[in-house]
Amino acid sequence: MASLETFRHEIQDWLAANCPESIRGSGLSFSGGDKEPIENKDFQTWFDHCLERGYTVPSWPKEYGGAGLSPAEVKVLYEEMRALRAPQPLVGMGYSMIGPTLLEMGDDEQKARHLVKIARGETRWCQGYSEPGAGSDLASLQTKAVSDGDHYVINGSKIWTSGADKADWIFCLVRTDQKASKHEGISFVLFPMDAPGVTIKPIELIAGNSPFCETFFDDVKVPKHERVGAENRGWAIAKRLLQHERFSIGGASTPSKANKLSSVAMHYVGESGGKLEDLQLRDDILRNEMNSRAFKLTTQRSTQENAKGESITFATSMFKYYSTELIVEEDELRLKAMGTQSLGWEGDTFTKKELAVTRSWLFDKAYTIAGGSSEVQLNIIAKRVLALPD
Repeated sequence: MASLETFRHEIQDWLAANCPESIRGSGLSFSGGDKEPIENKDFQTWFDHCLERGYTVPSWPKEYGGAGLSPAEVKVLYEEMRALRAPQPLVGMGYSMIGPTLLEMGDDEQKARHLVKIARGETRWCQGYSEPGAGSDLASLQTKAVSDGDHYVINGSKIWTSGADKADWIFCLVRTDQKASKHEGISFVLFPMDAPGVTIKPIELIAGNSPFCETFFDDVKVPKHERVGAENRGWAIAKRLLQHERFSIGGASTPSKANKLSSVAMHYVGESGGKLEDLQLRDDILRNEMNSRAFKLTTQRSTQENAKGESITFATSMFKYYSTELIVEEDELRLKAMGTQSLGWEGDTFTKKELAVTRSWLFDKAYTIAGGSSEVQLNIIAKRVLALPD
């Protein structure tokens, strides 16, 4: 294997030659499937180049469409993508959640059926976890799966199913034993969103748009070969997937954007009545950026530990909690720095970027709930990391 420095130079040359300048810094993304296809031709070219090299899922084995890169090499790849402002070619729950879970816990047939399609961007996934009566207390879920020969018949509903209206497949928690304790009797199944009996209803949020949906299941038939793991043993798989989700939200698994809070604030020094003459605000902005950079170093250390063979742990709850609190704090500071220009909803007196700030401020609050609320993460940290008594 070439040294990391040699690999870095190779990546720099490859990115410069294969990432079109027109999409650098564009913020374009693709989650897979054909319900929201790639429309930008240059982004399609970029995606095709990455697919050919296995860079849509760079850490996955080559047999499943990946590049087989080590964690350290993935880190270098994403660092150089950030430096060039190249968009990540593939995002979404297929890449960050169900894919890694199947790699660990799926059988060979399930891996062969699903992973290559994820890597190629052919399928988009959504998550069927929360229910109207089972959110933070997820193990209280009541969606039933009744055995019927070599199939299950599923009835129930899910809520906050992000991207359900755009997804091709869902990974879903269902109760297969009504008499077992609530953490037992749960199974983890996969099925297509166009299966007969699936109904989707989008949920609109205060930010003006939303990825969230209600999803209803009425006598949906699911082949038992699409159950991941043993029957009634899905809770352990569900928890493992949540660790991958929390790592994707709060970890270093993707080429995230650099913190731009101070540059945004400085732009409004003269336009918001000299608001940044407020010493406390300047101090708060500086502290937020220092904390963000320190957090980045911490996640990089975690990546290095993973490179030594250590797997993702309950520390992902720490990452998820802290990163979402930083995001919410950053949004509030941006609003203070921009003054009334941060509170526009429509009209010619606001730029597109200013209108986007308003919507981001409203939407980003959902991050403190997604993947398990901040309160849930603090409980996990107390129990699983600090080993505090109940």
